[in-house]
Amino acid sequence: MKYEPIGVIHTDLKERERSPIQPAGAKGIKGYIEIYPEYEKGLEDLEGFSHIYLIYHFHLSNDYSLSVKPFMDSKKHGLFATRAPKRPNPIGISVVRVVDVDENIVHIKDVDIVDGTPLLDIKPYVPDMIVDDKKDIKIGWLENNIHKVKTKKSDSRFTE
Repeated sequence: MKYEPIGVIHTDLKERERSPIQPAGAKGIKGYIEIYPEYEKGLEDLEGFSHIYLIYHFHLSNDYSLSVKPFMDSKKHGLFATRAPKRPNPIGISVVRVVDVDENIVHIKDVDIVDGTPLLDIKPYVPDMIVDDKKDIKIGWLENNIHKVKTKKSDSRFTE
């Protein structure tokens, strides 16, 4: 497999250590996506969506462990039961708000992504296509820690 970036995500978040750990903690943080010219046509009709998924490469991640202690807990969990950025395939996904689309620039907000992050893909966020019955959603070990998402900043202390 080989993936090539379609653009770059730009934000004022210059260090992962001072970045929000999830989009829910990034309310109001603005940024923009610079789409490479050869992909600009793919932005047609995007302005009709309020939110989009950004799929990107964790370019600052260089190793991983299958057991990690996330920011929001004192106990170790399996990597795939967390949203830790250090992964076998360092791919990130965030939902952000679309502010404006101007040629090859997509202005966004509520973004938790470090400046200079390579963008792999954009997909529209469509809640009705995700889950019919939100009453059945379970969030595992995060149930007791989800309130911390909006206040914690990344400090790169995922431990093995």
